[in-house]
Amino acid sequence: MVFLFKFRVTLRRKIAISREVVKCETLKSSENGVKQAEKPAYSDIIIVGAGVAGSALAYTLGKDGRRVHVIERDLTEPDRIVGELLQPGGYLKLMELGLQDCVEDIDAQQVFGYALYKGGRSTKLSYPLEGLDSNVCGRSFHNGRFIQRMREKAASLPNVRLEEGTVTSLLEVKGTIKGVQYKTRTGQELTACAPLTIVCDGCFSNLRRSLCNPKVDIPSCFVALILENCELPYPNHGHVILADPSPILFYRISSLEIRCLVDIPACHQMPSISNGEMTNYLKSKVAPQIPPELFDAFISAINKGNIRTMPNRSMPAAPHPTPGALLLGDAFNMRHPLTGGGMTVALSDIVVLRNLLRPLCDFSDAKALCEYLKSFYTLRKPVASTINTLAGALYKVFSTSHDPAQKEMREACFDYLSLGGVFSNGPIALLSGLNPRPLNLVIHFFAVAIYGVGRLIFPLPSAKRMWMGARMISVALGIIFPIIRDEGAQQMFFPRTIPAFCRSLVV
Repeated sequence: MVFLFKFRVTLRRKIAISREVVKCETLKSSENGVKQAEKPAYSDIIIVGAGVAGSALAYTLGKDGRRVHVIERDLTEPDRIVGELLQPGGYLKLMELGLQDCVEDIDAQQVFGYALYKGGRSTKLSYPLEGLDSNVCGRSFHNGRFIQRMREKAASLPNVRLEEGTVTSLLEVKGTIKGVQYKTRTGQELTACAPLTIVCDGCFSNLRRSLCNPKVDIPSCFVALILENCELPYPNHGHVILADPSPILFYRISSLEIRCLVDIPACHQMPSISNGEMTNYLKSKVAPQIPPELFDAFISAINKGNIRTMPNRSMPAAPHPTPGALLLGDAFNMRHPLTGGGMTVALSDIVVLRNLLRPLCDFSDAKALCEYLKSFYTLRKPVASTINTLAGALYKVFSTSHDPAQKEMREACFDYLSLGGVFSNGPIALLSGLNPRPLNLVIHFFAVAIYGVGRLIFPLPSAKRMWMGARMISVALGIIFPIIRDEGAQQMFFPRTIPAFCRSLVV
């Protein structure tokens, strides 16, 4: 009886889904003039989510003539504490997509590099921008203002339609995604169908589980403040303080505001905001470690009480290629936000996807399209894996540790970057997305370790120092190799051995 009951429930669900698909097909041939909220027009592509990735993708595909239906849970201006710094490599991708004007008229600030602080010392690391247009640099801004500008840009195209609604599920028939089921802001349940559905619903995605193998890690949490009435010691530079227990970030997000992000590792208990523990922690533990030029403004920001927190998520890309659907943005792949690389990865992915879709006339053959798009996961790797690996590795190196070898690695990293020239230009080119080459990342990472070993054993080597040098190499291996394994070593370093990559070259 139980088996019979379950069979009937499953059968009813399949019948219901089939009816929804038929309903979609009927809507495709319905007459014009019907209100969009009631009967969606035919679409080539459905995009779930209108954040940075979803909005940029909608404009990009719409500009190529695709009929795009974007469904976003909340179209009001977002208020987030991350996604506020766009690296120069990301700005170049923004230009490639024709979206560079979206950083205009939002009080965005130019960023030309980083200032790194450790133990009272500081060094300036400038982006290697020689040979690029004068307007190419990083940008920092209020995330919500940037997203609203991109939404406006996408909505300006006649073949792109933005609708406010909450997608509740993907519409699957015989293993193929046919569209989505969603609720409008009035609570009306609707179905939208298209040959291709792209899920960009962010780090809290409730749809990715059927499209990938999500292994979400939360290595730390950001505590966010906004500082006012002060200047950064190095204007137009992001500031990274190698503090105890982990880094503190400062960068300007408008002409009057500086964002401060205090990282608290997951292994430390998170102080409570409600009972005053957080205020005490920031004043007693954090404040003594920040540059004196920012101290008064930092204390003032704490006293105002507008303290916010956000967990930092990391998730390697582990897709389940599914006919009719694709993941993109933070729903697909996340890395620690220390290096500000998330938007660069998302925009780079959009460029790769656009170039793959451009030669195709239609997407009606879902299985063939799915097979063709497998190359996307390899073609995105040079940029994505470089930024992802660097973010994870730098966070571990920049955080304090009880291991003497890791402490030496942290000191060696700071001193290596302070050397300037190729020693700073190489790593900063990787971080900025201007030179996304995985092999260069590995070379520089181990160059730091070897530099640290050299400092230990010369000019007076000893057994103890040589042992510490060996431990440093071991620490370096233990940091970077697990990240490379999760990213996929073959796709990172030998993409031409992947069959799907070779097929994309033929097309």
